[in-house]
Amino acid sequence: MNQIEMHPQTVSREQLAQFLAEELQINRFRDYCPNGVQVEGRSEIKRIVSGVTASLALLEEAARLNADAILVHHGYFWRGEDMRVIGQKQRRLKLLLAQDISLFAYHLPLDMHAQLGNNAQLAQRLDLRPEGRFGEDDLGWTGVISDALIKTVGQFAVHIEQRLGRLPLVIGDPEQTLGKIAWCTGAAQNMLDQAINAGANVYLSGEISEPTVHLARESGVSYMACGHHATERYGVKALGEFVARRFGIEHHFVDIPNPV
Repeated sequence: MNQIEMHPQTVSREQLAQFLAEELQINRFRDYCPNGVQVEGRSEIKRIVSGVTASLALLEEAARLNADAILVHHGYFWRGEDMRVIGQKQRRLKLLLAQDISLFAYHLPLDMHAQLGNNAQLAQRLDLRPEGRFGEDDLGWTGVISDALIKTVGQFAVHIEQRLGRLPLVIGDPEQTLGKIAWCTGAAQNMLDQAINAGANVYLSGEISEPTVHLARESGVSYMACGHHATERYGVKALGEFVARRFGIEHHFVDIPNPV
């Protein structure tokens, strides 16, 4: 469940926030949530836990590990959400504040990073060779599969299952020959039309919605829903490892299982 890197050093909360703001270029993005420190905890950090989503299960594991900070892709305070601190939001924030743990969250900036980002890390995981970008802020990626033995959509689906640990939902012909592949992790099914315009004949993301099925069928572009959580495990893990190496601090990656 955990991957641990042991180091003896510390970094200040402010120093880490500034470093990540610059590395991830957070001011470039119009995002759905605040990027950076969302909850202030102790000022010095020597142990950090990373995970996809700041769920109560992740917070409890971070507290058990005596973490000073938590680093996630999905944090809090999303645009349009109920602003009241009640219910599950109150329980999560209460735990963070009681344990004096800082919460760092990076959404679109983590998706976008050229080396550490979710799209870049998914490409490495799936043996995809990036060749271009598409969509707003160049959020989507295009490329080809590096493995010459994987020639069809069906073979690619098996490859994805082997690498991500789950079989994707495929809308399209399993015998279709792979050409240009487009991808964008998470809930990016609404970028299918942009992937089509970018010349892709296969597009993969995390989630799927009802209109996605019809657009894939009508366009002849295969759509592969690989799981929101499954496609976004790797960016925050890579970012945590990068921070640990940069500042010599301890890092634990905690993967809370999620079937979606």
